[in-house]
Amino acid sequence: MCQFRGKLELEGLKKMNEQQIQQFNHDLLDWFHRKGRKLPWRKTDNPYYIWISEVMLQQTQVNTVIPYYDQFIKKFPTPEALADAPEQEVLKSWEGLGYYSRARNLQKGVREMVASYNGELPKNKSELMSLTGVGPYTASALMSMAYHEPEPAIDGNLMRVLSRVFLIDDDIAKQKTRKKFEKLASDLIVQTEPAYFNQALMDLGAMVCRRKLPTVRSAHSTAIVALMKKGCSWNIRSRAAKQSQERFIMRC
Repeated sequence: MCQFRGKLELEGLKKMNEQQIQQFNHDLLDWFHRKGRKLPWRKTDNPYYIWISEVMLQQTQVNTVIPYYDQFIKKFPTPEALADAPEQEVLKSWEGLGYYSRARNLQKGVREMVASYNGELPKNKSELMSLTGVGPYTASALMSMAYHEPEPAIDGNLMRVLSRVFLIDDDIAKQKTRKKFEKLASDLIVQTEPAYFNQALMDLGAMVCRRKLPTVRSAHSTAIVALMKKGCSWNIRSRAAKQSQERFIMRC
């Protein structure tokens, strides 16, 4: 069985006991290892490459990113190569992905990494967030996927999946709800496989637990089994959903 962090102590949640949490994580990772997406950035432990993928995936669909990622790391195989490249050359390689500020910020952040950290991505979350373009989500994703630290990567997909599994009916546009998900994910995250835990929830949100599905309520005692069999079709309430959805990084 998987190892997880602590007990769930969240006001307003229907709590799972320790055995149910273990089963949730076991079934989640079992599904992921059988059905999860085989993506090129998941085949590397190179923190620089993982950083590139995380930036490209912001507000861009996975299938669109794949060919750009492949050609980008061939053209700029090291942090030094990207740091030394003319900006116009970087933007040319980004052409078609849009949101060009991502490319500019990525290059600026890489230059800072080369200058301050000898070209190595910091292993400390606060130091990661000191780099241009690295916010809380990207820092958490890098900590878990590059350095295998138990850091949950909180985005719209993760909140949607967990809200349906745990029947959380709070407004996801509110900051206090986000804090609730941060606590929940921190308690749930698999200590021995944090990268797979985050990737599994991403894939579950993209492949099964999608946004627009009929409303079917179910008890969380059958959590992951119900997710697979019923297509994760529980309803989630967000009073400000239409106004706020674009603020979340959607990776479907």
